[in-house]
Amino acid sequence: MFRFSISVLLTTAVLPAFSQDNSPYSRYGIGDLTPGANINSRGMGGISAAIFDAPAPLSINYSNPASYAFFQSRKESKSNKLAAGRAILDVGINLDNRNLIEPNNTNKFGTSNLLFSHVQLGVPLRQNWGLSFGIRPVSRVSYQIASTERLVDPNTGQSIDTAGTLYQGSGGAFLPNLGMGYKFNFGKNDQLAIGAGVGYLFGSKDISSRRFFLNDTVSYNAGNFQTKTTYGNIMFNGGLQYTHAFNKGYALTLGAFGNMRRKLNASQDVIRETYYYDENLGNTRIDSSYETKDIKGDIIYPSSFTVGFALRRNFDFEQKKGDWLVGVDLVRSNWDEYRVYGAADPTVKSNWQVRVGGQLRPFPAANYFSNVAYRAGFFVGPDYVQVESRKLNTWGASLGFGLPLSNFSRTTAPNQITVINLALEYSRRGDNQSALKESLFRVSIGLSLSDLWFMKRKYD
Repeated sequence: MFRFSISVLLTTAVLPAFSQDNSPYSRYGIGDLTPGANINSRGMGGISAAIFDAPAPLSINYSNPASYAFFQSRKESKSNKLAAGRAILDVGINLDNRNLIEPNNTNKFGTSNLLFSHVQLGVPLRQNWGLSFGIRPVSRVSYQIASTERLVDPNTGQSIDTAGTLYQGSGGAFLPNLGMGYKFNFGKNDQLAIGAGVGYLFGSKDISSRRFFLNDTVSYNAGNFQTKTTYGNIMFNGGLQYTHAFNKGYALTLGAFGNMRRKLNASQDVIRETYYYDENLGNTRIDSSYETKDIKGDIIYPSSFTVGFALRRNFDFEQKKGDWLVGVDLVRSNWDEYRVYGAADPTVKSNWQVRVGGQLRPFPAANYFSNVAYRAGFFVGPDYVQVESRKLNTWGASLGFGLPLSNFSRTTAPNQITVINLALEYSRRGDNQSALKESLFRVSIGLSLSDLWFMKRKYD
C-alpha cells in the first residue's frame, strides 16, 4: 500500500506543471475556485457537511474534519487498546473540458486539461479518534486572451492605427492540511463528532497585459503591464456532525464546518516595461519605465461556513435491503471581506450555494452491479465573481459511481479494499445576458485504497 502511495504522490505532484486552462473569470479574486469536496461528494452535487463513511470507511471527507472520527469503527477492548480501524489512501485527478461562448456569437472556444484533484491519507488513532493529512488545490489562475481594436482620433473621428492586447494570467493556491476528529457516544442512538484542522494556504497570481501597435510603416515598442503576487499563511477550520439513530435502521445527521477569515502575508512585484519578442529568447526587455519588487502587504482571505443534513437508511441484512442517503447543504462565503493590500476588490461579492444529492447502494449479491454505489445531485447559486452590475449565476448537476475492485491478493492482504470513485459533473456559469458564458464538463476519477490497522492477531 505505501509503495503505491509514494508513486501516486510523485505522479500527482507533477500534474499541475503540465496542465493549462483558459478561464477569463480566473482573473478575479484568488482565481477560479476548485471543488472543495472529495469525488464521492461531487457525485452527489457536492454535499459534505453531514457525510461520513460508516461502519466501514472507504473514503475521506476532507471538507469536514469531524468525519475523521469514523476511521475507527470497531469497539475497543481491554486486551486490545488499538482496535482495528481502516487506514485510507484517497487520491484523485480531474479531466476538465471547458467551453467559452459569447452571446449572439456561434463561435466558441474549448480546452481539455488533466488536473490534480487531491491526495489525502486517513489514519485511525484510537477508538473514535482519527487523523488525516494531505494536499489539494484551492484555486487556479489560467487564461490567455488576445484582442485587436481600431484606434480613432477623438477630435476628428478618423482612424489612426490598429492596436492589439494580450491578456495573460497564471498561478493558483494550494492547501497542505492536517486534521483530527473525535466522536462522543451518548447511549445507543446519539453521537457527536467534532474535528479541527490546520493547513498552510499558499499561492501566486501573475497577471499581465501586453499592448502593441500594428503599423506597416512605423515601428513601435510593445509595452508590458505586469503584477506578480505571492501569498501564504496558516489556516484553521473546524466542523461537527451530530447523528441520531431511529428505529428500522434510519439515522439523521446534522453537520457544519467552516473557517474564519485569515490574513495572508503577501509580496508583490509591479513591472512596467517595453519589450520585443524573439523566437529563441521569447519576450525580451528593452527598458523598464517602472519596477518595484517585494512590496510587502496583506491579503484578507474571507470566512465561509457550510451547514447541512443527511437522512440515511442502513443495510437491512434480514430483509436484504440496500442502504441510501439524501442530503442538503447550504454554503455561505463572505467574499465582501476580501482585501488586497487594504483595498476592497469590486469584482468579487459574498455568495451562497444550495447543494442537494444522494446515494443508493443495493444489497450486495453475486452480480457486480449490486455492489456499486450510485450517486446523483445538483447545485445552484451565484458565483463569487461579479464583473457586471448583475450577479453571475451558476448551476450544475452530477452523477457518481463507487466501483469496487476485486482483491487479487486475498491470501496475503485479505482486508484490503480498493474502490474507484467516478464523478461526472456539468456546470454552467453565466447566461445569455452575460458578457461571456462558460460551460464545464468534468470527469473526476479517484482511487481509494484501505486496509485494516491494529488488528489483534490470533494463532491456532
